[in-house]
Amino acid sequence: MTHLIDLSGSWSLAAEGQPEGLTIALPGDVHSALQAQDIIPDPYFGKNEELVQWVARKDWTVSRRFDLPMGVVEGDWYLDLDYVDTVATIRVNGVVVARTDNCFRRYRPDVTGALRPGANEIAITLHSPVAEGKKIYDTQPFEVPWSANCPIPYGNMLRKPQCHFGWDWNIALAPSGLYGTMALKKIETARIEHVTVSQKHKKDGSVELDVAVTLYARDPGTAPVQFELDGWSLSRDCGVSAGETVLHHVFVVEKPRLWQPAGSGAQELYTLKVSVGEETVVKSIGLRTVELLTDPDEAGSRFAFRVNGQEVFCKGANWIPADALFSRMSPEKTEALLQSAVDANMNMIRIWGGGFYEHDWFYDICDRLGLMVWQDFMFACNLYPSTPAFLDNVAHEVDYQVKRLGHHASIVLWCGDNELVGALTWFDCSRKDRDRYLVAYDRLNRTIETAMQKAAPDLIWWPSSPSCGYLNFGDAWHADGAGDMHFWSVWHENKSFDHYRTVKPRFCSEFGFQSYTSNLLINQFADKKDVNIASPVMEVHQKNPGGNERIAGTMFRYFRFPKDFANFVYLSQIQQGLAIKTAVDYWRSLKPHCMGTIIWQLNDTWPVASWASLDYGGNWKAMHYQARRFFEPVTMVAIPSADGAEIEMRMVNDLTDNIEISADFYTVDLTGARHPLRSAKATCRPDKAMTLETIAATEIPADHLLFWDFRTSAGNEGRGHHVVTTYKALDLAPAGLIHDVRPAGEGRWHISLHAAGLALFVMLEADVAGRFSDNAFDLLSGESRTITFTAEDSSATPRFVVRDLESCQAVE
Repeated sequence: MTHLIDLSGSWSLAAEGQPEGLTIALPGDVHSALQAQDIIPDPYFGKNEELVQWVARKDWTVSRRFDLPMGVVEGDWYLDLDYVDTVATIRVNGVVVARTDNCFRRYRPDVTGALRPGANEIAITLHSPVAEGKKIYDTQPFEVPWSANCPIPYGNMLRKPQCHFGWDWNIALAPSGLYGTMALKKIETARIEHVTVSQKHKKDGSVELDVAVTLYARDPGTAPVQFELDGWSLSRDCGVSAGETVLHHVFVVEKPRLWQPAGSGAQELYTLKVSVGEETVVKSIGLRTVELLTDPDEAGSRFAFRVNGQEVFCKGANWIPADALFSRMSPEKTEALLQSAVDANMNMIRIWGGGFYEHDWFYDICDRLGLMVWQDFMFACNLYPSTPAFLDNVAHEVDYQVKRLGHHASIVLWCGDNELVGALTWFDCSRKDRDRYLVAYDRLNRTIETAMQKAAPDLIWWPSSPSCGYLNFGDAWHADGAGDMHFWSVWHENKSFDHYRTVKPRFCSEFGFQSYTSNLLINQFADKKDVNIASPVMEVHQKNPGGNERIAGTMFRYFRFPKDFANFVYLSQIQQGLAIKTAVDYWRSLKPHCMGTIIWQLNDTWPVASWASLDYGGNWKAMHYQARRFFEPVTMVAIPSADGAEIEMRMVNDLTDNIEISADFYTVDLTGARHPLRSAKATCRPDKAMTLETIAATEIPADHLLFWDFRTSAGNEGRGHHVVTTYKALDLAPAGLIHDVRPAGEGRWHISLHAAGLALFVMLEADVAGRFSDNAFDLLSGESRTITFTAEDSSATPRFVVRDLESCQAVE
C-alpha cells in the first residue's frame, strides 16, 4: 500500500526580526502571507512596491508538524516537491534532507532516516534570492551582468523566473514560496517518475502510441502496472531493478480522432492512465502531427507550422505569468485569460522565457481549447553563467520539464531562449569581448538542446527567439527572409505605424505597442490626487523607461490630445489597437510569405501600463475587441501603397475552403453621411490572401474617410475604415451619441446606442468588471446598435460611460 501525507495547508512563517505567530498558506508566497497579516501593505497599490522589497532580502522559514503512527513509519519515504522558489534548505526533524536551487526542477529526497514515530516536523528555509544570487555572481570566472529590466540584482544567477526581479511590465519583488506539489509519500515497491508518450502516424491512418513509464525503486522487486487508454487496458506484473526501470507499452489506434488547433477543427483528446499499485498518473493525449517548415524559397526560407498535413496561420499573443504573486493566481483565472485568447480568434500563445514552465493544468487547458503553445525554455534577455555547475543544473531542469510536458498536443515548439543572442549587444563587457560571451551562450544553448533531444527526440526544437535559423547569431530583429522576428522599431524607436509595412516577416513572434490599463483598474491602485499621467504613482505603474512619453508623443502624431486623464486612457487603448491592427493586417495580407503574428502581449501580472490586450484580472482592453475582428479567419484589410496613391483591398482567408467575399465601398463625410463608391465580389482561395479591389486615393474627397462593409460565405461580416491623412486632421462634429441601459437578468445589461453623426471608436466602459459583446466600433449618422454587458459579479449594478473619438478630444 502506498501512503501519502498531503503537506499543503497552513504552515508557520518566521524570519529574523519579525513578529512571532505568523502563518502562510501553502502552496503560496511569502509576500501574500505578510500582506494578509498586515505586515506589509498591498504591493500593487500606489508606490508600495519599494516599501515591500525588503522581504526579498531576508531568509524565511516555513514549518509544520505531521504525525506518523508507529506501524507506518517503517519503509521507504520521500518528499515530493516541485515549484520550490528557489534556494531552500529542507529539514525533517532537524536533519537536512535536501537543498534546492532550481524553481523549475522536481525534488524527491529520501527522508526515511529522518522520520520517527509520532510527531514530526518539517522546516523549509527559503533563502534570500538576492543574497544567494550574489554568492553565485561572486564565483563567476568573468563578469556576467544582469538585465537593466531588473532593478533587483542577480536574478540571472538563479534558476528562478527572471521577471520576478522586475521587468519592463512587472513589479520588482523577487518573491519566495512553494507553488506546487507538497507531499510525503511512501514507496511500496516502485514509484512513477515519468510517463512519456510518442506518436507514430502510419500511412494507413492508424497511430502507434508508445507509452514509456519510468519507475524508481530502492530495491529490486515486482510491481503491478496497468496501462489504460480510453477503455483499452492492459495489466501485468513487471520486474523492477534498484534505481530506474523503463517500461513500454504501445497502443495502436486504428481510426484516430485527431486533435486540431482552434479554428481548424475539434480538440479530440484521449485519456491515458498508468497505475502502479495505488499510484495513478492521468494524462490527456491529443493525436496529431506537427511540422515546422523551414525549407528554402525565393525570399530566403520559410517559417510555418503544418498540423495534420495542413499549414496553419498562427494568430496569437505572448503569455507571461498570470500574476506577479503566485497566491493571487488560480486555474479558474488562468483559464478565463486563455479562453479570452480563443474568443478573440487566437490559435497560439507563446510562453515567454522569463516566467514559468506552467503547471500541468495550464497545458491541459490549452489542449482543451486548441491553443497551440510555443514553449520557450526559461531564459530571457540576459547573459547567463556557463560554469559546469550551472549547466548541469540546467540539463536536469530541461530533462524534467520535457518529460513532464512533452506529451501535450498543444505544445508545437520548444525554443531555447528569448533574446539571448540580442543580449550579447546590450552590455559593455559582451560588446568588447563578443567571442567569449558567444561561446558561453553557445554552451548554454547546446546544453538545452542536447538535454531536450535526449529526453524526447521527436519534439521540435528552435534555437532562440528571434532567430534566423540554427547556428545563425545575426540580427533577427530586422531580417525578414527567414526564421522568426521580434519587431520593436515602432515602439522602442518611435517609428510611425506605417513602419510596420516596411518589413515582411516570415513569422513575427513579438511586436507590440503600449496603452494604459483601464480607468476601472487605475481607480483601484491610485488615489484621486494621483490620477495624472505625470504623477509618481502612475510612473511606478509604468515600467518601460520613457513609456508614458512615448504614448503621449504618438498621440500628438495621430490625434488631437484628449481633454482629461480618463479620455487619455481611452485614447491610449484605441491608439494601441490601431498600431497592432496596422501590423497584423499587412502581415496577414502577405500570406503565405508570413505565417504567424504573435502580439506582445496577452496578459498583465499586475495593474500597469503595458503592451497587454487584457487588463490585469482579464477585462478586455480596446485592442482585444479589435483583435477579435482583425484575427477573424476571413476578413478584409486595407493596404495603402508606400506613396499613398492607392489603397489595395485585400481578402484574407485562413480556411481550407474557397470563400466568396462581397464588399460595398463608400466614403463617409464628417457628418457621418455615406457616399457610395462601388461594390465588388470575388472568391478567395483556401488559405490565401488576394486582392479584391484597388481604390485610388483621389477617389476619396477631402474630409472624407474610406469605409467598407463586407460579407463572406463563411458566415461572418464586418466593417472597416481607412483615413488617408491622420485623425487629428479631421474636424469631427459631435456624434450626438445617446445610450439607454436596460437590465437583462443574470448579470447582463443591454446598452442601446444611437448616433446622430459620425462616431469613431465608440468605447463603452463600466465601473465593474465584466465583458461587452463588442466594443471600439464605428457608428455612422442615424445608426443604432445594442451591446450586451455581462458583469463578473451578477449582483452588481454597473454604471456606464460611452466615449468616442470626437468627444474624447472636445473642449466643452
